[in-house]
Amino acid sequence: QVQLVESGGGLVQAGGSLRLSCAASGRTFSTYIMAWFRQAPGKEREFVAAIITNGGTTYYADSVKGRFTISRDIAKNTLYLQMNSLKPEDTAVYYCAADSVYGRVGMRRSEYGYWGQGTQVTVSS
Repeated sequence: QVQLVESGGGLVQAGGSLRLSCAASGRTFSTYIMAWFRQAPGKEREFVAAIITNGGTTYYADSVKGRFTISRDIAKNTLYLQMNSLKPEDTAVYYCAADSVYGRVGMRRSEYGYWGQGTQVTVSS
């Protein structure tokens, strides 16, 4: 089992920045990939970014490419999402996710077996 706990959400004005963190515990050595998803009210949960735990290859949704950066600190078992140039449409609950299936770069909710509880990000215009 892997436990994930997000932090760092909050209220920010458009154009501002936030950094989300996700602390992982448990069988963290078994994870192949970690990711961030988000879910706005009335919408489906959508992929934001992912990183291969060993190696560091990253993947981004087109909507955040160039503005968001995903990274991880293996020694601290922590995943990050640096969000710059935030827009009101980035408002959502942001979730950290992880999975252990080797070689699969999942961009769908169903492809991740471990989830955090979420952290709210609100961007005011």
